[in-house]
Amino acid sequence: MITGIVIAVLALVLLWLFFYFVPVGLWISALAAGVPVGPMTLVGMRLRKVNPHKVIGPMIAAWKAGLKPSVADLEAHYLAGGNVGRVISALISADKADIPLTFQRAAAIDLAGRDVYDAVAMSVNPRVIETPKIGAVAKDGIQLFAVARVTVRANIERLVGGATEETVIARVGEGIVSAIGSANSHKEVLENPDAISKKVLEKGLDAGTAFEILSIDIADVDVGKNIGAQLQTDQAEADLKVARAKAEERRAMAIAREQEMKALVWERRAAVIEAEAEIPRAIAEAFRKGQLGVMDYYRLKNIQADTKMREGLAREETPPTAGPGESPITGEPSGGA
Repeated sequence: MITGIVIAVLALVLLWLFFYFVPVGLWISALAAGVPVGPMTLVGMRLRKVNPHKVIGPMIAAWKAGLKPSVADLEAHYLAGGNVGRVISALISADKADIPLTFQRAAAIDLAGRDVYDAVAMSVNPRVIETPKIGAVAKDGIQLFAVARVTVRANIERLVGGATEETVIARVGEGIVSAIGSANSHKEVLENPDAISKKVLEKGLDAGTAFEILSIDIADVDVGKNIGAQLQTDQAEADLKVARAKAEERRAMAIAREQEMKALVWERRAAVIEAEAEIPRAIAEAFRKGQLGVMDYYRLKNIQADTKMREGLAREETPPTAGPGESPITGEPSGGA
C-alpha cells in the first residue's frame, strides 16, 4: 500500500517537472506553425532561466510572417536584456513596408534603449514635431515669435548613436532665429514666412541625428515688442545718468574750489588783522624809544578819524554790495560764514 502511494507521488512529481520544463501547449503551437523546436530546447531554456513564452511566441509570429530567425539568436537577445517581442514586431513591420532591416541591427537598436518598433512605424508614417514659440529680432529691431512644424522620418541606419528629437528641435530653433535675424525688416518675414523654411532646410539640420527632416512649415508668426526702441531708450537713460553723475562731479568740484577760495580769503584777512594788531605795539614801542611824540600821535588819530568819516559818507552815498559770507555794512566776514 505504502509503495503504491510513493510511486503515485513520484509519478505526479515527474509529471509536474515535465510540464514545467516542457510547456506542452507552446510546443504544440510551434509544431503546428512548422517551427523547429524540440522538447530539449524548451528544457534548456528553463535551465538557462529563459521564459519560453517570450521567445517561442514571437518566433512563431516571425515564421508565420515569412521570417525565420533562429532560436539561438532570440534566446541570446533575451539574455542580453532585450525585448524579443518588440524586435520581432519591428522586423515584421519593416518587411511588410519593404524597409531593409536585419535582426542584428534591430537587436542593436533595441539594446541601445530605442524603441525599434516605433522607429519602423515612424519610417512608414513620418511624425510631425511642433516646436515651442521661438523668439528672434529682425534688423529693424522688431521682435517676432514663430512656431514651426517639423515633419521627420526615422533613419534606421542612424538610430544607434544618432541624436534625438530634442536635438532636431534645438537646431530648427537656431535656424529660425538666424533666418529672422538676417531679415532687414520684420515685414519681410510676415510677407514670406516660407523664406524661413527654405533657409533652415538649406542648413542640413538632420546631419548626425536619427531622423530625416522632410519639411519645415511655419505655422504661426506673432509680432512682439520693439526691442530696438527699448534698447535705445535704455541707452538714453544710461547716458542721462552718466551726464548727471558728471554734472554732480563738476558741481562738487566747484563747491570745493569755492570753499578753498573762502579759506584763502579768511587766511589773508587773518594775516591783515594780525598785522593791524601789531600797530598799537609799534606805536607804544616808538613812544618808549622817543621816536614818536604826542603831537605826532594826535595827528595820526585825526587822520584815522577823518578817513573813517569819509568812508562812512561813501557808504551812505553808495550802498555796499556784500560778497558771499560778508557783512553788508562793514564788508567783514559774517559770523555765520
